[in-house]
Amino acid sequence: MTVVKNTAESAAEAETAALLIRGTGARATPARVRVLRLLRMAPAALTHHEIEQAIGDLPVDRVTLYRVLDWLVESGLAHRNADAQRVFRFSAAAIGEHSAHTHFRCEDCGRVFCLDAAPPAPPSLPEGFSLSHLELDLRGRCAGCTGEHR
Repeated sequence: MTVVKNTAESAAEAETAALLIRGTGARATPARVRVLRLLRMAPAALTHHEIEQAIGDLPVDRVTLYRVLDWLVESGLAHRNADAQRVFRFSAAAIGEHSAHTHFRCEDCGRVFCLDAAPPAPPSLPEGFSLSHLELDLRGRCAGCTGEHR
């Protein structure tokens, strides 16, 4: 998957990614900045392999990339979800968002799309239960697979 933006947009997005990373109290390493920038610019969630291919010019080995992705998820800057084939896909979290998030999963191509719609309110929980997060996965066919591209 290729994400093409002009140089000014790309530089601004890199600076935004660095600021978000520093906002967690962590160092904005080149690998973290590049991966977060890529996730923020991507139109849909990406697999580890797609991310690895997209940052091929940055000398990052697979283990480092896994660590960066894990760190971004743990820091609340990215989401990790398994698709229908049980392949993890990563997407950038909305700024300030750490919990409720809705996804649409295409049953044909396996792509995962982040939606702006928040999931419904959780049901009442029994006494003593504590909800840590709520996710809603919608499943069906994306516009690319139905042939209804806009």
